[in-house]
Amino acid sequence: MAKTRKVYPVGAVLLIINLLMASRIPLSRSILLLQRTNNHFPHSHFTPKRFPKSYPCPLWSSSFSSCLQTLHQSSTTTATTPPFISTCYSSFSKDPITDEANPLLQDFEFPPFDVVEASHVRPGIRAILKNLESDLEELERTVEPSWPKLVEPLEKLVDQLTIVWGMINHLKAVKDSPELRAAIEEVQPEKVKFQLRLGQSKPIYNAFKAIQDSPQWSSLSDAQKRIVESQIKEAVLNGVALDDDKREQFNKIEQELERLSQKFGENVLDATKKFEKLIIDKKDIEGLPATSLGLAAQTAVSKGHTDATVENGPWIITLDAPSFMSVMQHARNRGLREEIYRAYVTRASSGDLNNTAIIDEILKLRLEKAKLLGYNNYAEVSMATKMATVEKAEELLEKLRKASWDAAVQDMEDLKIFSKNQGAMEANDLTHWDTSFWSERLRESKYDINEEELRPFFSLPKVMDGLFNLAKTIFGIDIELADGLAPVWNNDVKFYCVKDSLGSPIAYFYFDPYSRPSEKRGGAWMDEVVSRSRVLSPNGTAPRLPIAHMVCNQTPPVGKKPSLMTFREVETVFHEFGHALQHMLTKQDEGLVAGIRGIEWDAVELPSQFMENWCYHRETLMGIAKHYETGETLPEEVYSKLLAARTFRAGSFSLRQIKFASLDLELHTNYIPGALESIYDVDQRVSKRTQVIPPLTEDRFLCGFSHIFAGGYAAGYYSYKWAEVLSADAFSAFEDVGLDNSKAVKETGNKFRETILALGGGKAPLEVFVEFRGREPSPEALLRHNGLLSVTTPA
Repeated sequence: MAKTRKVYPVGAVLLIINLLMASRIPLSRSILLLQRTNNHFPHSHFTPKRFPKSYPCPLWSSSFSSCLQTLHQSSTTTATTPPFISTCYSSFSKDPITDEANPLLQDFEFPPFDVVEASHVRPGIRAILKNLESDLEELERTVEPSWPKLVEPLEKLVDQLTIVWGMINHLKAVKDSPELRAAIEEVQPEKVKFQLRLGQSKPIYNAFKAIQDSPQWSSLSDAQKRIVESQIKEAVLNGVALDDDKREQFNKIEQELERLSQKFGENVLDATKKFEKLIIDKKDIEGLPATSLGLAAQTAVSKGHTDATVENGPWIITLDAPSFMSVMQHARNRGLREEIYRAYVTRASSGDLNNTAIIDEILKLRLEKAKLLGYNNYAEVSMATKMATVEKAEELLEKLRKASWDAAVQDMEDLKIFSKNQGAMEANDLTHWDTSFWSERLRESKYDINEEELRPFFSLPKVMDGLFNLAKTIFGIDIELADGLAPVWNNDVKFYCVKDSLGSPIAYFYFDPYSRPSEKRGGAWMDEVVSRSRVLSPNGTAPRLPIAHMVCNQTPPVGKKPSLMTFREVETVFHEFGHALQHMLTKQDEGLVAGIRGIEWDAVELPSQFMENWCYHRETLMGIAKHYETGETLPEEVYSKLLAARTFRAGSFSLRQIKFASLDLELHTNYIPGALESIYDVDQRVSKRTQVIPPLTEDRFLCGFSHIFAGGYAAGYYSYKWAEVLSADAFSAFEDVGLDNSKAVKETGNKFRETILALGGGKAPLEVFVEFRGREPSPEALLRHNGLLSVTTPA
């Protein structure tokens, strides 16, 4: 995640805008706790949306120009040059939007992230919207049911807004400020109004229907047919067929959902930033590793405690993922663990930042929207554009729940026995703030692995080198640092160029690795900046090259030490890179289905989760794991222990994800807003079947569940498990040919690239999978990887 802020669709999932923006992987890894229970926060989507992380995983993008051919017809620009992006001209208007002081309205090779300010947002977005309104009117007047007269001008029309809106939303996620929030909040209704106007255009809808019914239909490519079918379906879902009164009601709902989603995410960020625990006595933080103490001292310095040191403090603990997880896993002070845990699961649930009423209103409006469109519930609306149905998703979750339950119960018994043997007073009463701590102690004891002691072997520069070498080996690409070529939003951001085997650039991406709690939202996500596109070619010949960004929230460098990563953080980087690869290695030239665009939401996590498997591949891991000071390779016995520990508490981790997915589906199928049962009652009810330890009565996790309330995973969180089946089965193709057989691995990698990564949304994901694997997917590989294949006793 994912998306999770589809990182992911922005509330109103509208016609072409949906294709361009809904595939964001905004929170694909947004809240590591969501991903790996006691070890993690995503997604999110994923917001990933997302968030999904995701966003997505959670993806934002931009730009067109009818004058590009004129401007560049004599240019020697080829696929080896950066993509020229024009925000000054529209598809039909002859006059440019002129504002020399506003970077949102200027031509650029790469987005001017370094100079965009809040003051540019209102005039920039309004100028673009004004121009696009006239362009849309012209398109509706001249539209014909043909590719050149409908799809191509439509792609050009929406591209500009998608890029510019994506720029400012990205900055809000990584460089938040009250001024930027206020500016976005003010123009957002105007942007949504235009999206609704576009999404409900009957001339455009009728033209797509005419293409589908025309004799030329059979001559269209698979990708073109997918675009037409998707546009027709999305138009209906966006209310094009509603009568005037119902359409007006629908539009009000979309506007309000957009506003509420934005507010939900802001409340989570503000509540996370608001919490600070100042610690003066070192006894209170016994057990925290040096890396965590360094981060806590660094945070204290940033908060005005200028004399803070690693050794003597003071230290500040926050709810940001690196700080929160370290306390949960390592703090011997049980009272501190309880305080931090309770603060985390009650974020954004009180005072001015309380998300409870917002959740109720979001669920109420989603149900009203579903009824207007003729569906029984919002989950049916969500599934209309996914691989699964509600029944199929529930069937998969139940199968995985049964396979995970006994293992999760045994996990808890193991913790009780181990903690009792260690003399823990709480052994017979283990609860939420104990499981992560004692799990880490049991892991250390059972496998002799201490994640903190492994950090020196996973420095960020070495991890990235190893990741890029892997990409070269299995996909035949080279990745080179290109700092200085593109403006960045923070000095820590790196910029890379992706080249093919001939040395020609085929894509670019940004990487923002470190946590910045004061301005950057939590989690990890991937998003698009611009997509590959034939129509938006800068020179009329070679397609526009795709650009992506990857965002993580790992521990920043402390002093002279580089960023030293946990193994989980290594997995997260591989995950987001998988999303980026699908965006960047696409060979699809139809921009509306290039890369991650147009891919069904429950298939979009396949490449990301696929890449995580390589973290356990011996050659890959040993190439990464070099001590940052001595250069020593990770000892062989430690690798063997890491491999053995892969299935440690797999049942518990699986159940936690199943809980989130089941809760999401329940809220969007059977829950009735305003009835006697509250959202927290639903949480408790679902948890009885999906959690060995039920939530605290006062648990308000839902108030921070950005994946489904501020991202693209509403009635779609199951996608993580759905795609996990696909990704595990895809990786098993490499296992089948032998991971030590370099020739076969390269051949299989090329096949993966030419199908999963290259085809984008231009072909149905099941067809793409079968083209790669030679058969339909099976959950066997996932259960085998998790050590759950034989554990099937019903719970």
